[in-house]
Amino acid sequence: MPRRLERLVTGQPTQDGAGVRLTRVLTPDLQRRLDPFLMLDHLSTHARPGELPGFPSHPHRGFETITYMLRGTMHHRDSAGHRGRVSDGGVQWMTAGRGVVHSEMPEPSDGAMEGFQLWLNLPARDKLCPPWYQDFQGGDVPEATIPGELTVRAIAGAVTLPDGQHLRGAVARPASSHPTDPLWLDLHLPDKPTAFELPLPPDHHAFLYVYRGTLRLLEPGGHTATVPCQRMAILAPSGDGVALQTDPTSAEPPRALLIAGRPLNEPIAQHGPFVMNTHDELVRAVHDFKIGRLG
Repeated sequence: MPRRLERLVTGQPTQDGAGVRLTRVLTPDLQRRLDPFLMLDHLSTHARPGELPGFPSHPHRGFETITYMLRGTMHHRDSAGHRGRVSDGGVQWMTAGRGVVHSEMPEPSDGAMEGFQLWLNLPARDKLCPPWYQDFQGGDVPEATIPGELTVRAIAGAVTLPDGQHLRGAVARPASSHPTDPLWLDLHLPDKPTAFELPLPPDHHAFLYVYRGTLRLLEPGGHTATVPCQRMAILAPSGDGVALQTDPTSAEPPRALLIAGRPLNEPIAQHGPFVMNTHDELVRAVHDFKIGRLG
């Protein structure tokens, strides 16, 4: 049963870090509805001569950040001793856990940078776990193609494609150690009419973000819903898959992110880069950062 469109969301243009222009797609008012996801930013910026937009040293505690680069390079360095660098198509996955101070400094390609950063919440039991970091270069991200129909890049989780291929993401942890069981797919559709279905766990919250072209959702009863470029489609909670179709009016071959995760159903208390379960835990996080316990 394919999921229907619940609502379309228009991202909010903003600026963060040291001059990085971005669109905040998943905003704090949607955190409960899209639990376990806290934020999704679409980073897209052009560096003027003499500029170095980026994210200088800043703290995090209580959640994970996943950065997926489409164009340009991202350099990572943190107080737990991790360093990394990924370029076009690469992924950086950082678990802040009990806390890190890190920097994310982009290196534009021909003056341009584009990518995404997703914030994934941690369960209460893991919010003070040791920090962890791993990166995956573009060639390390699993990819499969259904000739003439669809190319799928799997950043996290696992999926069975319509032709029976089983694709396991670059990051695929067992649910016992990662209860949100996140799925993140990058979908590339051809410039011709096509339709396909992908399975979704029925207990996961899910959304689709179209970042190139236009897509259509095929809904139960034969209805269709158009998802324009740079819109997030929140998918209704009932159903065990998503059915997509190219839109003949699309200005370019569609590309979209399909993201899903099992909700934690726990309280969310956030103060900037700290995400805990209670106000007292936030006070402690700020205190620990001020006295240097995050590195």
